Amino acid sequence: MVGLCVASFFPFLFSGPMVRAQDAASPAPPAANSSTSSTSSTANTRTEQTLVVRGEEVQSAYGAPPALSRSRFSNLVNAYVLPPYAVYAALIYQGDALRFNRPDHSFTEEVELGLPYRFGVAVENQVEAFRGTTQERSFSIEGRYAFADWDKIPLNPTIFAEYKFGIGDILHDEGPPAPAGKGDAQAFLNEHNPLPDAVEVRLLLAETFGEFEWALNGFFEQETSGDRGREYGFAQSALVPIILPRERLKVGVEMQFTTFTDKGIRNDPSYRFIIGPSIAWKPSKNTRFDVSPLFGTTDDSPRASVFAVFSYVFCGSEGTEAEAPASTRNR
Repeated sequence: MVGLCVASFFPFLFSGPMVRAQDAASPAPPAANSSTSSTSSTANTRTEQTLVVRGEEVQSAYGAPPALSRSRFSNLVNAYVLPPYAVYAALIYQGDALRFNRPDHSFTEEVELGLPYRFGVAVENQVEAFRGTTQERSFSIEGRYAFADWDKIPLNPTIFAEYKFGIGDILHDEGPPAPAGKGDAQAFLNEHNPLPDAVEVRLLLAETFGEFEWALNGFFEQETSGDRGREYGFAQSALVPIILPRERLKVGVEMQFTTFTDKGIRNDPSYRFIIGPSIAWKPSKNTRFDVSPLFGTTDDSPRASVFAVFSYVFCGSEGTEAEAPASTRNR
């Protein structure tokens, strides 16, 4: 594994014919057989060389394009799995301009490890800042499994499961606050109700269509205690490169639809839909910076949600492959 990592940083190119020593030392054949000797000499001296090109991309996971071998496809969407023993590290920011309250900010640290046989495990730690209070909000453990090597099954389905441990307190309602008298909101905050644990499962789909890269996540999350909040919906993103080679810059669109209920509003769910542009920039082959300013379109959505992710991928055990330009990837 270490050798592969070193090789990825020091590309080598070998080419050109080689002449065996015994051929160079052989005496010239008689002139009468010049035609035959010319053919024989050419056959003896022709040696095909292996051309080794080290690309400027992270390694492929089970044949997937490197852009889909990074665990996180975009700010809101995960895709496929990491190569075996590759490590993905990310710093994630989310800022919500709430319609019914002050802005909410969260910062998440994520580390994921790729395992053999298309498995992966990860941990996340989230910190929240709201109305002058900063707290550890949650700690999560995650696992995922891809059902087959890339392109063996249409849309490359991958299953994802996560358990979230609630650490901090509930600082505001998930949706519009219930009608309350003066001072009731502050009284609610003073109660310091703990955040409940939650279980989430997702189905991850991803594919390339010519120059376009696409991924979709369907998700379902259930709190295990408290008001037993429940969220389900989907998020999807589509990106296309605009700066080649190595697809340094990509642009596209990202969206998320969420339905939220708890034990008090099972028959009156809250619907949220956010949509907007997504930009992915790679300063180097291992690093990437994603930004998505998304805008709410329903009454219960935030006015805007801004996402920013800085990620780094360390080498895994599979060989490094250069990512072909999108215009030729499926030819």
